[in-house]
Amino acid sequence: MHIDSEIGLRKQIDETLIVLSKYTKSKPEIGIILGTGLGGIAKEIETEVVIPYEDIPHFPLSTVEFHSGKLIFGNLSAKSIIAMQGRFHFYEGYSFKQIVYPIHVMKFLGVKTLIVSNACGTVNPSFRKGEIMLIEDHINLLPGNPLIGKNDDTIGERFPDMSMPYSHRLIEIAEKAASELGINIYKGVYAAMTGPMLETRAEYKMLQLIGADVVGMSTVPETIAARHMGMEVLGLSIITDECFPETLKPVKIKEIIDTATLAEPNLTLIVKKVIAEI
Repeated sequence: MHIDSEIGLRKQIDETLIVLSKYTKSKPEIGIILGTGLGGIAKEIETEVVIPYEDIPHFPLSTVEFHSGKLIFGNLSAKSIIAMQGRFHFYEGYSFKQIVYPIHVMKFLGVKTLIVSNACGTVNPSFRKGEIMLIEDHINLLPGNPLIGKNDDTIGERFPDMSMPYSHRLIEIAEKAASELGINIYKGVYAAMTGPMLETRAEYKMLQLIGADVVGMSTVPETIAARHMGMEVLGLSIITDECFPETLKPVKIKEIIDTATLAEPNLTLIVKKVIAEI
């Protein structure tokens, strides 16, 4: 996928929508991005149709082995939804515009609310792995963002406000849902770095100093694109490892995936309850 200009982007979105309309006439209002180790939420969806990314014009392809690369249309908690089972990352070699292309498509399908999930490491000594964090704010440490370049006002305004990237309304709904379910949940700041390597002790220390609670390799580009288009965003992170500089130990990706998998049922319960309340 290559986008030469924003005019080209609108044309590509239209071409994608034409193909999707051959699979489904669904008009989902809620979009979900299923992050690392979190694809199991798809099992809870009353599926209408599943479309592999390779069958969708202009969609990038997932190159990470634990991201399956499917677009799911269906119902969850009696609401019409669209879910990405597998996302795209800057470290895969994609541009920021490519990373957020599915979010643009979601908007033009009718999506008003985006729920984005991810796995992350915590630098906050009060947080523990295996728990869930609601994202209150983020710090973009990626080398760019998807809004750089010519702006198309039919997609979003040139200078979108980012004082509240994650909806306070949705955060309150998620907090209430977690409380009713008896699930412990944190709130904090998510920092995005490029990956794919995990960070050094000095980098974790830097993240603590600048006010981050957790760090990951995704989510921020999608949130920026969603807010640019006026979507409400709810961000949820599964904390998969503890990244405290003073006690840092090597971690393998399998351990991260295993921790995300163990925590996934709680995340699924919260997401289902939030969707029911939206």
